[in-house]
Amino acid sequence: MFDIATQLFEGQDIRFGPIDYEKDPEVESRWTHNAGFMRLYEFEPARPMSAAIVKKQYEKLEKKIDEDKNLYHFMIRAKADDRLIGKAVIQRIEWANGNCSVRVGIGSTADQRKGYGTQALKMLLRFAFAELNLFRVSANVAEYNKGAFALMRKFGFVEEVRRRQALEREGRRWDLFVFGLLKDEWVNQVSA
Repeated sequence: MFDIATQLFEGQDIRFGPIDYEKDPEVESRWTHNAGFMRLYEFEPARPMSAAIVKKQYEKLEKKIDEDKNLYHFMIRAKADDRLIGKAVIQRIEWANGNCSVRVGIGSTADQRKGYGTQALKMLLRFAFAELNLFRVSANVAEYNKGAFALMRKFGFVEEVRRRQALEREGRRWDLFVFGLLKDEWVNQVSA
């Protein structure tokens, strides 16, 4: 079913890589100034951050990865020029139950709607199911994130929970959806 030669961290146009402490903070700092991106990627209040603050967050993140052992964080880079275009995360891993949650975000509007998110999610799912041997992957999606809804459905995720009016944005309440995908469902998809 799986070809051992298949690259884990490379897609058609993107690759997963580590944090580049010299270049990435400046790029991600620009993303934090884009409220549209922040509201699609984060559920916490959006706030613009300097490159120095982003760099400090990277340091905390890497410490958390080392200590908690339940988080994989990848920077998404364009293969053509190695520039940072997004982030892909497997988080809240419950090793005993085989569960995790995933997040994918493409930072710049110029890089969105080019298939990078699709490639990143495909790679994340392969890593979660085939490499980490997890059983269930979930993703939280805000009601207003139509692109994420389409992506979840494209990969066969099932709407499992609807948390009514769980988010407030721009003076309006929005539902928060939890989507789930089981390993068998994923295997049947990639085998088809």
